[in-house]
Amino acid sequence: MAKKELVRCSWCLKDEIYKRYHDEVWGVPEHDDRRLFAKLILDGAQAGLSWYTILIRTESYAKAYHNWDPKKIAKYGEKDIERLMNDAGIIRNRSKIMASIGNAQAYLKIMEDGPGSFDRFLWKHVGGKTIVNKGKGVPVSSPESDAMSKDLKKNGFKFVGTTIVYAFMQACGMVDDHSVTCWRRTG
Repeated sequence: MAKKELVRCSWCLKDEIYKRYHDEVWGVPEHDDRRLFAKLILDGAQAGLSWYTILIRTESYAKAYHNWDPKKIAKYGEKDIERLMNDAGIIRNRSKIMASIGNAQAYLKIMEDGPGSFDRFLWKHVGGKTIVNKGKGVPVSSPESDAMSKDLKKNGFKFVGTTIVYAFMQACGMVDDHSVTCWRRTG
């Protein structure tokens, strides 16, 4: 008997890397503070590029950024910036690298002075639960991503425009934009 192929969203059919990302990560509700921080930095790095460009570099990013330790990243100086600018495993864009350092500092401030949880800070914008989109097509932003983007910027984050934030919300399961026939769709 032949193994039945799962029906997936059409965007992920390019190769096994995309399929694995779709099946195991994209749209799965994420509540771990450090993983949320990492995903936000990766989505910011993606600005102007395809997501696949970042996806194939996620392990290199984790290694280059001390396994996403925000306390270490927040202290990066010129030597670290030059190290990252010379790391072929990541996107070597000075503005994005500088933003990742500033974002680590902003993250730590939220952890110290805010709700004490990046998870609570972010998920409040969707009422703490996944929004299942019922419309036709996949939007590039929403009122929730507009509000989250504004809140992140107010708290010192960079590379967090509403389109980037919406993609982040999809990746973290804050919104479910799986196609209606996809096995991962929740509603």
